Amino acid sequence: MAPKQLVRVVLWMTGALLSFSGMAISVRQLAGTVSIMEILTLRAGIGVVVLAALAVVQPHLRKLIFTRQLPLHLFRNTIHLGGTYLWAMAIVLLPLATVFSLEFTAPGWTLLLAWLVLHERLTPSRIGAVVLGLIGVLVIVRPGLTTFQPAALLVLGAALTFAVTQITTKKLTHTDSTFTIVFWMMAIQLPLAYAASDPLFVTKLGLPQLPAVIGIGATGLTSHYCLTNAFRWGDASVVMPLDFMRIPLIAVIGWWFYGEGLDVFVFVGAGLIIAGILWNLRSEARRLATK
Repeated sequence: MAPKQLVRVVLWMTGALLSFSGMAISVRQLAGTVSIMEILTLRAGIGVVVLAALAVVQPHLRKLIFTRQLPLHLFRNTIHLGGTYLWAMAIVLLPLATVFSLEFTAPGWTLLLAWLVLHERLTPSRIGAVVLGLIGVLVIVRPGLTTFQPAALLVLGAALTFAVTQITTKKLTHTDSTFTIVFWMMAIQLPLAYAASDPLFVTKLGLPQLPAVIGIGATGLTSHYCLTNAFRWGDASVVMPLDFMRIPLIAVIGWWFYGEGLDVFVFVGAGLIIAGILWNLRSEARRLATK
């Protein structure tokens, strides 16, 4: 991975972080009107329509739809849909900062799986970025009995499925384009989510929900497009520690939009997270410069 690739990883992950935060807001806005699976149906349905329309007007994209990795896509997207369902349920039941914080056991799992499955290097800075990130999460959330309520187990389950999904995504980037990966994600998850939805759920939606519907469709595409490209340019063990930045970002969004608590611990924790990320990025850049 060249230094320019490292910059691309950071830029793509910035887009992914902003998109996932926007998705959380859209889920909250829609949750009072439709079920979680219906929200996921909307996300996948809009995604399929947009990507199919692009394939119609861009002939070269039609060729990218074909893949020899369909079984791996089926595995990835079934696991991911289950994890997303658990995550979206938690978004409704818990404070945003708590959800995103508990979710960040995923980078640790991803680091381990990347070493075992993808044979990526376990460097001190990669391990340190995950450790500092987890410490930063604990500082922000300060977990106690109230954090580990039953709803928190939903997030921990989602975190493990997301780690498996990220490793599978990285593996798919070796053979398939970003368009292919995102297209099959939407195409596979649409019938699965719709099967668990009210067939006429769209009749519950009106103009007040339109911004959130557009938001869930747009962020559903941009988040995974950006995340997949980040994995394309960098090792999973470099990409995932950057995801810790979602914690302070979502804490500020929760405070701004929903009046959720925001205190000095958020900034202390964010400082630890950023320190770990900068350490890892600097170490990776130095390693690349010596090649």
